[in-house]
Amino acid sequence: MKIHNFSAGPCVLPKSVMEQAAAAVLNFDDGLSLLEISHRSKPFVDVMENARSLALELLGLEGKGYKALFLQGGASTQFLMVALNLLEKRAGYLNSGTWADKAIKEGKIYDDIYEVGSSKSANYNYIPKGYDIPEDYDYFHCTSNNTIFGTQMKSFPKTSIPTVCDMSSDIFSRQLDFSQFDLIYAGAQKNMGPAGTTLVVIKEDILGKVSRKIPSMMDYKTHISKGSMFNTPPVFAVYVSMLTMEWLKNLGGIKAIEEINEKKASLIYSEIDLNPLFKGYAAKEDRSIMNATFTLENENLKETFDAMCTEAGINGINGHRSVGGYRASMYNALSLDSVKALVEIMSELESKA
Repeated sequence: MKIHNFSAGPCVLPKSVMEQAAAAVLNFDDGLSLLEISHRSKPFVDVMENARSLALELLGLEGKGYKALFLQGGASTQFLMVALNLLEKRAGYLNSGTWADKAIKEGKIYDDIYEVGSSKSANYNYIPKGYDIPEDYDYFHCTSNNTIFGTQMKSFPKTSIPTVCDMSSDIFSRQLDFSQFDLIYAGAQKNMGPAGTTLVVIKEDILGKVSRKIPSMMDYKTHISKGSMFNTPPVFAVYVSMLTMEWLKNLGGIKAIEEINEKKASLIYSEIDLNPLFKGYAAKEDRSIMNATFTLENENLKETFDAMCTEAGINGINGHRSVGGYRASMYNALSLDSVKALVEIMSELESKA
């Protein structure tokens, strides 16, 4: 039976990527496993350089003063690194979800952090709008997609100060002018590869402007100068991320995958809106194309619906405890057929009710 993986993370990966990665574990370089080769060997150095180059190419940032890094510690470490490297006096944060709230908490360790807008009082079911960003702030931080609550920023404020964006759960999923961001970070495990590495894309000229001493491991300039090789990198996670980016490039890049993602999102949201048994959680104008959150109007049907999903091979749709209900994560590698399978179960439940 085919398993339809709607897990919010680690993400579903393309079958071809899984096959290549599995083969490399057994034999990557003349009989050596990917897991045992030296990270200083030419074969892996080539992997790292290719991965960094692909990231900039897919985002359209080649030759524009950006560097791509593959670091460790997840997006949670970036909450800290951003503040350490960029925060001198004060910064503005948009509080649109759990991870944005955690980023604010980390930033406050070092200096003044101000919430320019927040949807916390509504349990983050919408993206704040109409806020102002003072021009004397060191930077503005936002989260493009909120995995837990199923909301996504559809536009980004224009400002003269550096813009930092956590794109962990929608990186490479839709076309944007990525040059409007001065720093982008994304944990690989949501839309790019296995857990263990974090992509950071940074415009070099925003660095070196804080007065504090930054520990070497937490300094972006350290990692840029060493080509993401300051310490032993997460070899397997970087390799699989590279394969996934190659898969995306061969598919036609972000433009091609966005068209597929829009079809998947349209299909499931149409069912949520038309089926009286279900109700969407996020405000319609802010719905994520990556994570659809919804609840059952009649909780007495939960056991039946869950059993139907299990029988159909639907996996990973339980909602986060902060929201309840269900969450269908539709990352790049999830097929349209998988979304169709879930929608068919939702429709079948209506016919039985």
